[in-house]
Amino acid sequence: MKPIDLRVEGIRQGAIEVARNRLIFVMALFSLGFLTLIVKLVSVGVFQADGSAYYHTDNVNTSLLMARADIVDRNGVILATNLKTPSLAVVPAKLKTSPEELAPRVAAIFPDMSEEKAFKLLSTTRPHTWIKRTLTPKQVFEIKKIGDPGLVTSDAEKRIYPQGRLLSHILGSVDIDNKPSSGVEAYFNDQLIDPSKSESPLALSIDIRLQYILNQELATYKEMFSAIGAAGIILDVTTGEVLALSSLPDFDPNDTSGPQNVNEMNRVLQGDYELGSGFKTFTLASALDNKVVSLADRYDATKPVRVANFTIHDDHPKSRWLNVPEIFVYSSNIGTLKIAQDIGVERQIAFFDKLGLFTKSDIEVYEKSTPLLPRQWGPTELATTAYGHGIAVTPLHLASGVAAMVNGGRLIPATLLRKNNDIAQSVSQDLGTQVISPATSEIMRNLLHLVVEYGTGKNAKVDGYLVGGKTGTAIKAVNGGYNDKAVISSLVSVFPIDKPKYLVFAMLDEPKGIKETYNLITAGMTVAPMVGNIIKRVGPLMGVMPRKEDEMYFKDLMLISGTDE
Repeated sequence: MKPIDLRVEGIRQGAIEVARNRLIFVMALFSLGFLTLIVKLVSVGVFQADGSAYYHTDNVNTSLLMARADIVDRNGVILATNLKTPSLAVVPAKLKTSPEELAPRVAAIFPDMSEEKAFKLLSTTRPHTWIKRTLTPKQVFEIKKIGDPGLVTSDAEKRIYPQGRLLSHILGSVDIDNKPSSGVEAYFNDQLIDPSKSESPLALSIDIRLQYILNQELATYKEMFSAIGAAGIILDVTTGEVLALSSLPDFDPNDTSGPQNVNEMNRVLQGDYELGSGFKTFTLASALDNKVVSLADRYDATKPVRVANFTIHDDHPKSRWLNVPEIFVYSSNIGTLKIAQDIGVERQIAFFDKLGLFTKSDIEVYEKSTPLLPRQWGPTELATTAYGHGIAVTPLHLASGVAAMVNGGRLIPATLLRKNNDIAQSVSQDLGTQVISPATSEIMRNLLHLVVEYGTGKNAKVDGYLVGGKTGTAIKAVNGGYNDKAVISSLVSVFPIDKPKYLVFAMLDEPKGIKETYNLITAGMTVAPMVGNIIKRVGPLMGVMPRKEDEMYFKDLMLISGTDE
């Protein structure tokens, strides 16, 4: 190689070496920068020096930062959870700027805050005072721009309800300080805030799919009939699990102010209503179980009956003698009160008491009512309570009682907690208190089916399902009297009635007549179609598939009892 070539090659090698050294130096600077950043983050996040603007508030207000367990439905869908949101507080001891100077600058960041309010908060004599909760990222940035160490931002825990209003009457809500005000949140508060349990969600019996369907149908029919309220429940009659529970109007649990007026109460658990003919289910079951009547017995329903100062008549008069199944299917008040007279006051009281109709339910919320009972029990009270007047209970009382009439005779306390399926199935025969015999329960299933097939519940029929039920249209009690133009229309139904599994109850509070119902506001016209829609929609979701109906057994019962016309 020529000498000139050697010299050029040496120069080229030296340039490469210089470039490599520079690159190593630059990489070292980058590494040092990243290391410094990591150390700073660890220092801020772990040690959190008191002089930092990111003043930690664990020791100031632990309730805001305490973990609260999630609440989920029976399938694990989140119903209530937590979200860390920045909040602004003032620590007067750290302020470097006077409240007079800070007030207009702080007020300018929050459109809903006046300078006077900002000054009052900044002038606090307390060691720590919250100025604003749930800040936006822009508001946090503006606060940081002020740069006063006495203005402290920190993460606070906010309870979030992803389903909005859908479960408000079940979940309840918490206030701005995460203190529960009602519902499951209040009842299970100790469990939800227990650090040893907060990692495990509270699993409710609710199925959010059924809850949506129930709520949607109630809202549709409430609007259709211009009712002032609506309520409903879906219950597993074999376990007592509440699968859906809705009351309208509802409220937004994400708004910490909670229910705004009495009309937003939980009608299923807090509303005491005279529910009308649904009570005939209990009267007839009591008579059959006490062997006071048989299906072949007949009663005179040719004309209204006078009891004390009341004249009792039938809404669907047949004006003839009726046998026991006919009395139930055609919802005869006259026949029912005569059956009650054969039962007698003492046995009727004992039976109602056994069904839990005299006490609050055991369901897991604090907001629930005690039934309103007659002041005395005489001939008049015996007659009127037999068909659901003169005694006011919550819809849950009626639903739980009817569930016992069809599930083999066991009164099972309603629950909002999911039960272990395997355990529930293996001990299902041991659940609850036996209130009627299995034989009486079978008769009641048949009679309830006849009501839907041939009686007042016809509009609740669903193709492919054996449905049983009992309508109730009760004149509403108002201010110690009755308003003839206001009624509570309800229907309690069970399906499949040959092997009962699910109960659906729906109610409209003061429905108004419409052209399509010929201005009638009876339960058979207003609520029955709604219940039919609910069953049609929830049945497949719950694994109850439509099937070809076998009516022969029920048809034979009708012929034997003389009900077929």
